[in-house]
Amino acid sequence: MIGTKSSFAVFFGNRGFFPASFMADARAEMTETLANLGHEFLMLEESATRFGAVETPAEGEIYANFLKRSRGRYDGVILCLPNFGDETGAVAALAEAGVPILIQAYPDELDKMRPERRRDSFCGKFSIMDIFCQYGVKFTALKPHTVHPRSPRFAENLEYFDRLCRVVKKMKALTVGAIGARTTAFKTVRVDELALQRHGITVETMDLSDLFARMSALGGDDDGVKAKVERLRQYTDWDGVPDQALGKLARMGVAIDQVISEYRMDAIAVRCWIEMQRQLGISPCILLSEMNDRGMVAACEVDIGNAVSMVGLSSASGDVATCLDWNNNYGEDDDKCILFHCGPVPQRLMTRRGRVTDHAILANAVGHGCSYGCNTGRIRAEQITFSSMITESGNLKFYLGEGEFTKDPIPADYFGCAGVARIPRLQDVLQTVGYAGHRHHVSVTPGHVAAPVYEAFVKYLGYEVTRV
Repeated sequence: MIGTKSSFAVFFGNRGFFPASFMADARAEMTETLANLGHEFLMLEESATRFGAVETPAEGEIYANFLKRSRGRYDGVILCLPNFGDETGAVAALAEAGVPILIQAYPDELDKMRPERRRDSFCGKFSIMDIFCQYGVKFTALKPHTVHPRSPRFAENLEYFDRLCRVVKKMKALTVGAIGARTTAFKTVRVDELALQRHGITVETMDLSDLFARMSALGGDDDGVKAKVERLRQYTDWDGVPDQALGKLARMGVAIDQVISEYRMDAIAVRCWIEMQRQLGISPCILLSEMNDRGMVAACEVDIGNAVSMVGLSSASGDVATCLDWNNNYGEDDDKCILFHCGPVPQRLMTRRGRVTDHAILANAVGHGCSYGCNTGRIRAEQITFSSMITESGNLKFYLGEGEFTKDPIPADYFGCAGVARIPRLQDVLQTVGYAGHRHHVSVTPGHVAAPVYEAFVKYLGYEVTRV
């Protein structure tokens, strides 16, 4: 998932009394641009209709059948208007596309405004948008209103649309694994599975006893366990950690990988305390960190809602995500706070390699040396997008915002993996989060990608989203 770009089907709209050369040029220019930007794409053969474009409803039907035959090979449609285009043909072609549609219209040039050279795509784009609204066809239209495919501004639009398409594709058919029951004390992470299912998100559950049984069936000489031990040793610093704890964590890592593969899970949320510490003497934080680092979304405390949020954010950013606590104020600064968790933060988001420790907080309950597995460190400074999700009255409700992690210091004795976040109007954000009944967790991913996530969530997926 990480770094994967969307594939597009390209549609060319036509009005027959405009020059045929517009279509040939657009086909060549769009092909060049998409290839240069690293996107796979497909186009209707030129011989299938006049110039491989669509004007009439009959030609629209040909294009619609082309999309049906190509189902699964494209994540979005680029509706290209080299000239005014025909709205009736467009709606016949794309009414059942089932994916996001980006409308791009060519600009006219001021020195080529004679009737035989004028495009009128500026006007035609309105007609397409109008008819799509009448028919209920969802579409995306970005600024500027007209833009040439070779323009850097079109490249920016395509990047936005790529992120949007990745989110829609991933969220439409998502499987989240709940490993272990919700911790009794954390009613805050309760979620409505039926509401999720109505939006294409399936929750698969398994008991911790099953996970522990799978671990017991794995011996230390198992090749998978050996490989996992080596992977974990390379991933972070294990100085001072007993070999027995590393071995148990490796077996748990292999067992979780088995479950993910068997159930084809796209994300997991794990019951991470307190049975693991009492019965096994380990904490799974480092395993979640490593999984997140390789793009397998993993949330702790059976927070399925934030696992879902993490998938959406990471799909948009093309990067990793993590689940953190809204944890501490940062002195007297109203726009800063400390975001923290015990260690599921992926290495890519940390300032340097982490270090595995005993769980300093749970040690108060289970004793020292009985909860090795926290990956401690600091979160690096960079821009972030953040979100979280709850279910309410059958609906999926998110908030979505942007901020940054700073280089501000955190006391050396602060436990876990944490960073100082600066979020504009933070106090208002916290009021919104609290009054809406959102949980104490928040998901983050690198970069400012809230805009495409918002459009994907609201327009194409039907979620309720509050911008904060």
